[in-house]
Amino acid sequence: MTIRVLIIDDSATMRAILMSRLAEEPDISVIATASDAAEGRELIKLFDPDVVTLDIEMPGMSGLDFLEKIMTLRPTPVIVVSGAAQQGSEATARALALGAVDCYAKGDGASGMLLDDCGRLAGMIRRAARSEAAAPRSDTALIAVGASTGGVDALQRLLSGFPADCPPTLVVQHVDGRFAPAIARTLDAASPATVQVAEPDLPLQPGNVYLAPGDGRHLLVGGRERYFARLRRGEAVSGHVPSVDVLFRAVAQTVGACAVGILLTGMGSDGARGMLAMAQAGALTIAQDEASCTVFGMPRAAIELGAAELVAPVEAIARHALRQAA
Repeated sequence: MTIRVLIIDDSATMRAILMSRLAEEPDISVIATASDAAEGRELIKLFDPDVVTLDIEMPGMSGLDFLEKIMTLRPTPVIVVSGAAQQGSEATARALALGAVDCYAKGDGASGMLLDDCGRLAGMIRRAARSEAAAPRSDTALIAVGASTGGVDALQRLLSGFPADCPPTLVVQHVDGRFAPAIARTLDAASPATVQVAEPDLPLQPGNVYLAPGDGRHLLVGGRERYFARLRRGEAVSGHVPSVDVLFRAVAQTVGACAVGILLTGMGSDGARGMLAMAQAGALTIAQDEASCTVFGMPRAAIELGAAELVAPVEAIARHALRQAA
């Protein structure tokens, strides 16, 4: 497996040296470089690197302040590469406390990067990538839920069966965006888990349920191993923005067999084809049964398509989903 690395350093010379030396490693690929924290943030969002090398002393936001933001908003293996990262220094201690995997001390000026010492940095990068890959998949399991007509009541009944430490859960409920915050509060009161309206690039954490804002943006999931919410403006899919099909397809592609898809009551067929994609990716797929639905349209479409592995009353769905996610 090739380890994808993003280099963040304000020195163009140092970026070039790092790229040149790491290019000699057959299992490491530098996918991009950035000269400051702002550019680095955009490239992390765009490329989702396996490992980031980060300078401490940069214009604008310092590397340590940026490291703190990375670990709070989008945890990623980071190796600090800086002249300030001498062993035992205050900067090194703070970097490790903030979550850096390791620290590599570069010498004074570009010439201080010893040519025969870059192998040590490559070793750090490999260890950092292994620590990311070793994260247990059970911690990153994800549940995706779609609902429409009658969905708020069904979601209350579903989420009341979720524990406070449930897998991160994404919900598309067809609703006017003006009402999404009120619906989130209603669902939050009914569930031991925390229910909130999804925000862009929000890390998806256990014990949290994220409701699509319903403001003309589709809800998707991004990341690898560690997942985050994505919101994207676009045309209606299956007649809706947000669309259950869009969410389910993103989950199928990103999370695969480690996900659970749930399709609740609603008119039409939104979610059926997305649920089929999830099933084909190995995820458990569950449709609400006719007897407990307000409108059986969406679950029926998924069942007729062969996308639903299980069909169950809404009160039983949480038990099936959580058994799969455990």
